[in-house]
Formats: sequence, C-alpha cells, structure tokens
Amino acid sequence: QLQLVESGGGLVQPGGSLRLSCNAPSGFTLNRYAIGWFRQAPGKEREGLASINIYGTPTNYADAVQGRFTISRDDAEDTVYLQMNNLEPEDTAIYYCAERHTSFGGSLRPGWYDSWGQGTQVTVSS
Repeated sequence: QLQLVESGGGLVQPGGSLRLSCNAPSGFTLNRYAIGWFRQAPGKEREGLASINIYGTPTNYADAVQGRFTISRDDAEDTVYLQMNNLEPEDTAIYYCAERHTSFGGSLRPGWYDSWGQGTQVTVSS
C-alpha cells in the first residue's frame, strides 16, 4: 500500500493562491494510479474536491471548487498538484491526497480510494 505525502499548505489571505503537491515514495510512479484531492474542516465530513485518472486527465470537480481549483500531474516530477486560486475562508481545512490502484477512472467518494496521505493544513484568513 502506498504512503502518500502532501505538501504546500500554509496561511494565505482571502483571494490568494496556493499549490499543493502529492508525492509517492521512491519506487512508485503516480501515473499508475488514480489520484484524488480531499479536505476536511473541523466538524465536517471529508469532502472530495478533484480527481485525476491514470492517463493524467481530470475526471471530477466538486461544485464548491469548480473554476477555482485545478488538478494536474507532472510526470517528470512524479507529482500530482492541486492549484487553488481565489481562496476563501471556507476553504480552510486539512487537505489530503489519495490513490486507487485498481481502476482506470476516478471518484470524489472517500471510500473509493485505497491509500491516503497525512494531510497538509490550509488556512485562509485576513
């Protein structure tokens, strides 16, 4: 089972941008897996944001982030990114990436995935 690692979180003002990264341990390549980005705010359920299939094509975006967030993959860096623009205080949460290794598709359902990272904190505040 993969142990993914997220990075790139931090404190940003409303209207600002952040780019999150998802990486796998050496010996694994993310282009063999479907990857999803999720977040969980205090007192709320884990929310699916975006997914990308093994071909590097985005498959799903949540309504809450449509037009503001972009998922992509850089094969040279073996990294999946979540570019987040026009951030709002409501975007404050711990952000996670996840992988599924038995499918050619994608999903925003947490139970669809096989492995998860530990998360990176994103705080949007003035």
